[in-house]
Amino acid sequence: MKNNPLKKMEMFGQSIWLDYIRRDLITSGELRRLIKDDDLRGMTSNPSIFQKAIAESHLYDEDIRKIALQGKDISAIYETLSQGDVQNAADEFKSVYQKTDAKDGYVSLEVNPHLAYDTQGTIDEARRLWKALDRPNVFIKVPATAEGLPAIRQLISDGINVNVTLIFGLPRYRQVAKAYVAGLEERAALGKSLKNIASVASFFLSRIDSMVDPMVEKFIDTVSKETATARKIQGKVAVSSAKAAYQIYKEIFDTPRFQKLADQGASVQRLLWASTSNKNPMYSDMKYIEPLIGPDTVNTVPTQTLDAFRDHGKPESMLDQDLKEAEWVLEHLPALGIDIDQVTQQLEDEGVRKFNDPFDKLMEALSQKSSV
Repeated sequence: MKNNPLKKMEMFGQSIWLDYIRRDLITSGELRRLIKDDDLRGMTSNPSIFQKAIAESHLYDEDIRKIALQGKDISAIYETLSQGDVQNAADEFKSVYQKTDAKDGYVSLEVNPHLAYDTQGTIDEARRLWKALDRPNVFIKVPATAEGLPAIRQLISDGINVNVTLIFGLPRYRQVAKAYVAGLEERAALGKSLKNIASVASFFLSRIDSMVDPMVEKFIDTVSKETATARKIQGKVAVSSAKAAYQIYKEIFDTPRFQKLADQGASVQRLLWASTSNKNPMYSDMKYIEPLIGPDTVNTVPTQTLDAFRDHGKPESMLDQDLKEAEWVLEHLPALGIDIDQVTQQLEDEGVRKFNDPFDKLMEALSQKSSV
C-alpha cells in the first residue's frame, strides 16, 4: 500500500473520486476499504449510474415492492432509493470531509435530468433534494446549460453545494465559474457566511475526443495539405481543452474580486475531470488521468480506471505542462473545418439526452418491479 499511486495524488493537490454508486459497494464495506486503502475522497453519480444499479440488479427489488405497497409512486420510489444510497455513502465519507476541512468527502445527486432547460424547476428541486439529504457533504448536480447558469448562481447564494455537470466547452466553463463567484457575492451581500460552501465544475473529456477524432481522421485518411496538422491534433483536443480550462480557472480565482470572497471564508470552485475512462483502444487507459494531475482539481473515475491507476499509474504534476501545444491544438482546429464551440454545444445537447434516456428507462423498470 505504501507504493499505491492513488495515495500519492495528495502530494500533487488532486483528489480521486469514484464515478459509481451501488448499495452493495456500501453495505459490503468495500467503499470503506477504498477510502482507507486508496485514499478515495468522494463519489459522483448520475441517472445512468442509478439506472444500472437499480434497474439492472436485484439489490433493490425487495425495497421497491415494500415502498410500492405503501402507495408511493415510481418517482417517490426512485428518490427513496437514490437518496438512501447517497446519504449512506456521505456518512462513509464523513471522516474525509472532516479531515480535509470540508474540501473533500462529497457525494453527488443529480436533479431530474428533464429539468435541464428549466431554471426555476432546477432551483426548486435542488432546494428540495438538499433539504431531504440533510448532509453537509453532498452535492446537488446541476447541468451547465444556459438555463442552468442562473440556477447555479441562486443555489450558491442559498448556501447549497453544487456539482455543475456536463461542461464541455471553454466559454461555458467560464460562465459556470462566474456564476459561482456571483452567487457567493450575492450571499455575502446578504450578510451570510461563505464558509463550507462547496462547488465543483465537472469538465467532460473523453466524449470530446470521441466526437472530434472522426472529423480529424478524414484528413489523415485522405492525404492533403491538412494531413500533418490533423496528425498533430488527433486525440489531443480533450486534454488540450482541459489544460486551457485550468488556465481560465487560475485567471478567475486569482483575482482581487475572488480574494475578497476568500477573505470571508469562500473556497474556490475546483475543476473536476469527468468522463475520464478511455473509449478508444488506440489510447492509453491513463490518457485522461496522468496529463491532468494538478493542484485544486478532482478526477472522478469509474472502478476500472481506479483499478488501472492503482496498478500502473504514474502520479506527477502535469496540468501546467505542454500549454503551448494545447494552445496550438485548439488554434488549429478551424484549419480542419472544426468549430469547437459548435462541437461542445452538440455534446452538451447529447449529454442531456444521455441522462434523460437512462432516467426514463429506470422509471419504466421501477414501474415493472413495483407491480410484481
